[in-house]
Amino acid sequence: MYMMYTSYFHHISISVRSSVLSMSTDEYRKTSLFATGSFDLDFPIPDLIGKTEILTEEHREKLCAHLPARAEGYSWSLIFSTSQHGFALNSLYRKMARLESPVLIVIEDTEHNVFGALTSCSLHVSDHFYGTGESLLYKFNPSFKVFHWTGENMYFIKGNMESLSIGAGDGRFGLWLDGDLNQGRSQHCSTYGNEPLAPQEDFVIKTLECWAFV
Repeated sequence: MYMMYTSYFHHISISVRSSVLSMSTDEYRKTSLFATGSFDLDFPIPDLIGKTEILTEEHREKLCAHLPARAEGYSWSLIFSTSQHGFALNSLYRKMARLESPVLIVIEDTEHNVFGALTSCSLHVSDHFYGTGESLLYKFNPSFKVFHWTGENMYFIKGNMESLSIGAGDGRFGLWLDGDLNQGRSQHCSTYGNEPLAPQEDFVIKTLECWAFV
């Protein structure tokens, strides 16, 4: 009887090891993340390539847990900053012309609120909405909250030279920025079911940064 139990558990152990070994790295990391309920400490917060005027280590740690799998583990590279490249939406588009990566948009308004969006791809001019359900909105003030795709519509991203919209529905925008990257607006929208990202619906941008995962 003892030998039977030993053989049985030995077989189970081999099966479990085989299942783990057959996982891709991304699958294993996802499993670890969901099992612990927090960002896996074996994977430290990625380095920044470029200087941030907004992000703290705490900001980065919290955002790391919500990155799509294809962005995990990569350095965060500063692609655009209003401090370096000016307050112009067309400059932002130019900086992303050949970029193939999700993009983290980080905004600090003149009232020192920090919020933004993660888009599934680089930003560009389009007559139609584009992007995927990997996109999300987030806010840090007064507490950290993330707003994922609800599945209600596919109004992820749309931009022209006059404005950029992320999330929409019923004439409202989850995050809207003007062509001068000066004025912005955030409202509840059905794409993300979000709260307004700033205390006031309309806000003035102090600094805006865009980070890619490369």
